[in-house]
Amino acid sequence: MSELYDVIIIGGGPAGLSAAQYASRAKLKTVVLDKSATAGALAFASLIENYPGICQPMTGKELLDIFRRQAVEFGAEHVETQVIGVMLEGEVKQVFTMEKTYEGKTIIIATGSMGRKPTIKGEAEFLGRGVSYCAICDAAFFKGKIVCVIGDSEEAVKEAGVLTRFAETVYLVSPSKKLKVSDDYPALQIQNLRVIYGQTVTSIEGSETVERIRIRDVQGNESAVELSGVFVYLHGSKPVIDYLQGTIEISEDECVISNKMAETNISGVFSAGDVTCTEVRQVVVAAAQGCIAALSAEKYVFHRRRRRYDWHG
Repeated sequence: MSELYDVIIIGGGPAGLSAAQYASRAKLKTVVLDKSATAGALAFASLIENYPGICQPMTGKELLDIFRRQAVEFGAEHVETQVIGVMLEGEVKQVFTMEKTYEGKTIIIATGSMGRKPTIKGEAEFLGRGVSYCAICDAAFFKGKIVCVIGDSEEAVKEAGVLTRFAETVYLVSPSKKLKVSDDYPALQIQNLRVIYGQTVTSIEGSETVERIRIRDVQGNESAVELSGVFVYLHGSKPVIDYLQGTIEISEDECVISNKMAETNISGVFSAGDVTCTEVRQVVVAAAQGCIAALSAEKYVFHRRRRRYDWHG
């Protein structure tokens, strides 16, 4: 029988981790399901100096590490995993990952807004036929084949490392001339990983499945790379909601709709942060919304008439 959580938080950014702090401090059994500790908008920020209480400038990743440490010290579990689906109806909600199914009394959606629509020629056409957004999910389908990962983030490098365990050769196609990781990052030392710097993928081509990509350098020179799989790790500014699969009410702009107390149209499901398309996208705003979502989740779990605001002592 699956372990039952009071609160399952999907997303490990400032909204999700703030919610985890408040929920776990309230003695709610809490788990944060985080696709990557280094993949969110805050983790990409090179300098943060206006967050209340932080007197010295720091990187977004450093601030996020503080958020995560606080949540874990209060008792929250932090699991690095990719959510691939949900079942939100009923008293017990389910969240599906590649490794296991998580069950909870409440869900807080806090996956941010770094999603994107297909922008590369052929990307949408070959989705599921060689194009993927999840290396962990689909790596086994490319055993012994040649694949590529598009992106320059730590997440892209990490996922390329996963693919090297299955594919014959993995090309990491970076649109920039430098990856957002140190030169001695472990995955970069893997023998069958080859990095192509400063190249843009202009098209994904094939017949029934992917057969090649075309890339272009800054001088406009084009070339082709023959391969069978393309894993896209580029980022945009749209809410990340693909895993919800239409189970919850969203707006025309694909934002999760919730009221001022973070409640969605499904009882026991809450949302916080940029996934709601808040008008002001700041860390402090996301953190505040995470707090509200956790307070509302606590009220729901204990069937309170009013929200409880402090549990000190």
